[in-house]
Amino acid sequence: MTDKGQSAIEHTRSRISGKWKCVIIYVLLQRQVCRFLELKRAIPNCSRRLLSLQLKDLVKDGLVEKHVFAAVPARTEYRLTPAGLALRPLIDAMQEWGQKDLDNV
Repeated sequence: MTDKGQSAIEHTRSRISGKWKCVIIYVLLQRQVCRFLELKRAIPNCSRRLLSLQLKDLVKDGLVEKHVFAAVPARTEYRLTPAGLALRPLIDAMQEWGQKDLDNV
């Protein structure tokens, strides 16, 4: 346990928990950079509001960076930070396990 009484697993879970956070990270691992609407199209079952909230949390937690371009119309891009990119083995393992489980259903 750490000084804050939190195990490493609890800490990891607290950073990536949320209905769509792992999926957002997975999409950004595949595409490197995405605009908001590209993410929305890639995750059609996620509402715009929830996608926005989940992205805001990921930015606040330092896993995703948001770049706003001063253009008309305004353009915003999202990409993983080094900390977000370091989640690749975990996200890949989740995807692999999920695919195997789906194949057995």
